Amino acid sequence: VQLQASGGGLVQPGGSLRLSCAASGRISDITSAGWHRRSPGKQRELVAAIQSSGSTTYGEFVEGRFTIARDNAKKVPDLQMTSLNVDDTAVYYCYLRMNVLGLPRTFWGQGTLVTVSS
Repeated sequence: VQLQASGGGLVQPGGSLRLSCAASGRISDITSAGWHRRSPGKQRELVAAIQSSGSTTYGEFVEGRFTIARDNAKKVPDLQMTSLNVDDTAVYYCYLRMNVLGLPRTFWGQGTLVTVSS
């Protein structure tokens, strides 16, 4: 399984970006998928995730600014980000968690850099 994140870049405060994650390989029995991020000097944190049930989870810092939604055409849904601020500067990683031979495994993309700066 390979994940390729894209869509990062430089954006001004208040701007928007949409991150995408292309998934390939033998993928089945997905339990959750979404995005984490790692800001400079901080630990990796959850941004948004969607469960196989369709329920979504967001990091507390999101505060309604980001959206993740199920897309049947994609294994990992896009992350729509609005009202970006400098604290959102980070490398964003897509992930996919699925059962492989009955055991949970998590796969990660290589990350895409989002820089929020004026």
